[in-house]
Amino acid sequence: MTHPTITKRRRFRLFNYISEIINELKKVVWLTRREAAYLTGMVLIVTIIAGIVLGSLDFGFTELVNRIFVGG
Repeated sequence: MTHPTITKRRRFRLFNYISEIINELKKVVWLTRREAAYLTGMVLIVTIIAGIVLGSLDFGFTELVNRIFVGG
């Protein structure tokens, strides 16, 4: 059987923890909508460029290996 004081302490710690999280989130400097859109666009551009470069390298090495080992 659990003691009521132990349950109250756990609840108090949980609420204290949640209130500390909320206080820390209030201190965060959030991006503006414009900044978030700009940075999202940059991530997409870099991802597409990296995909093209890596895809090209993969295709090139595949062709090289096929010509050397398969003889095609």
